[in-house]
Amino acid sequence: MPRETKAAKLARTAQLIERLRAAYPDAHCELDASNPLELLIATILSAQCTDKQVNLVTAELFRKYRSTADYANADPDQFAQDVRRIGLFRNKAKNIQATCRLLLEKHGGEVPRTMAELTALPGVGRKTANVVLGNAFGLNEGLVVDTHVARLCGRLGLSSATDPVKIEADLVQLVPQADWALFSHLLIWHGRRRCSARSPACASCELASLCPSTAPART
Repeated sequence: MPRETKAAKLARTAQLIERLRAAYPDAHCELDASNPLELLIATILSAQCTDKQVNLVTAELFRKYRSTADYANADPDQFAQDVRRIGLFRNKAKNIQATCRLLLEKHGGEVPRTMAELTALPGVGRKTANVVLGNAFGLNEGLVVDTHVARLCGRLGLSSATDPVKIEADLVQLVPQADWALFSHLLIWHGRRRCSARSPACASCELASLCPSTAPART
């Protein structure tokens, strides 16, 4: 099979976006949050954990802790217990409290709006920063690359990389910047609803004719 040219890949990516938009017109971040601080905390908790489980925990957490100071000043043992149903909860609890203390010390208690400032916070990597920037502030500074995005980018032939930073670098060359946050949501929704890790539903997939990994039909 001939190698796909850059122009052809750009055109195919545009078609992928169009079909995903049609399939998932309501695609959005599925972490429940009503403000930037809540989204930051929920995203820190979501590492190696499902959004569904995080939302179960934060439903009570966000009622109990209302401000940056509430998190920063909470008793560490009690706060760890409040998030104990999350994987790696002790480390995440420490990072959230340390982050909130830095927010109070350096940012007036507010969540900053730059990649550099966000990734300087404990427990906040580029993926978390992209989630917050794109969904809390509408700033497209990069693309979120989680396990769904990484898997689908490989299957769709958008990136041969396995490192999230390298996958993101490939995607920024293909996806219009205005669509960066949305594109991640579209792939995540498709990954959860159609293109699962073990049993992708290729026969009913909206992207089948554009996907080099589509399983051949059995005869």
